[in-house]
Amino acid sequence: MAFKFRLLVFHLIVCLMWASPLAASRGEPSDPMMKRFEEWMAEYGRVYNDDVEKLHRFRIFQDNVNYVETFNNRSGNSYTLGVNQFADMTTDEFLAQYTGLSVPANRTSEPLMPFENVNMPSVPQSIDWRDYRAVTEIKQQGTCSSCWAFVAAATVEGIYKIKKGIMPDVSEQQILDCSYSYGCQLGGWVEKGYDFIIANRGVTSEQSYPYNGAKGQCYDASIVPNEAYITGYKFLPKNERSIMYAVAQQPVAAAVAAGKNFQLYRGGIYRGPCAAKLNHAITIIGYGADSYTGEKYWLIKNSWGQNWGEAGYMRLARETGSYSGVCGIALYALYPTLTSMPHPELSDTGSEGITSSI
Repeated sequence: MAFKFRLLVFHLIVCLMWASPLAASRGEPSDPMMKRFEEWMAEYGRVYNDDVEKLHRFRIFQDNVNYVETFNNRSGNSYTLGVNQFADMTTDEFLAQYTGLSVPANRTSEPLMPFENVNMPSVPQSIDWRDYRAVTEIKQQGTCSSCWAFVAAATVEGIYKIKKGIMPDVSEQQILDCSYSYGCQLGGWVEKGYDFIIANRGVTSEQSYPYNGAKGQCYDASIVPNEAYITGYKFLPKNERSIMYAVAQQPVAAAVAAGKNFQLYRGGIYRGPCAAKLNHAITIIGYGADSYTGEKYWLIKNSWGQNWGEAGYMRLARETGSYSGVCGIALYALYPTLTSMPHPELSDTGSEGITSSI
């Protein structure tokens, strides 16, 4: 009898040992990870079609949480990851929906000036164009591959503020609808956004033409009034020195090879890993160095909402010795230009620029 009792107890213990991991893999309510997942769903307003989809997303969420915690527990990291609004997506799903830059195979570099003659000590050691109110708030591109349109808009806003003293909030949706691109599925080019704005003799405001996250019918200047304009654009040579000089004068469009750690980035100076090719457009709005470590960085404005990264921004390592820069940031950089003469369809009021500290 005693032997049978001990055997029964042994079987109960074995069953309990198996029950916990099985519950976790099924995502049962008693599982602490499932509770965390449901709290995350409530925080970000996530709703799924049925229990099958919920379980599928739970398993992805669980994998991402484990990845984040393992990464953050390593020593020597210069940045941290977080369980953000993208934590229920695989890397492939995320990149397919939230990147979308197409980089032309062939292009010519048109330097801002002869960079070999630049007096780099005269360039400020740090700059943040938010301090000059030349950067609008962080926006959210949603599940449309329209990062390039957001970058075109951000750089136009920046140069218009610097040159004219007026801070516009221009329409990413008009740029998406009216520029040559592959739409929300396969993305587009920053310079094609500039091409439209130049041909249209300007771009309208966000208020007049709000973003809806889908490529639609184009409404041009004959239907909606223009808010800001540019007169041209130029590519930068493929090196960080050139970009630094340009960013000292205005926000600059660039591209990065974004991967899994971009998806879950929370804060700090990002040093990699990176994807195999450029796939995401970003706006460089400044540069500087960490006050404690002295590590240099680019200050990047993104279009993934304020819950991503450092309130929507990222610090990316600068001058690491790589020819292409971290994640290829030096390989595709360009900026819009704006002459001082008045545009025939817009009033030309305000300051001619912010030059006191540059």
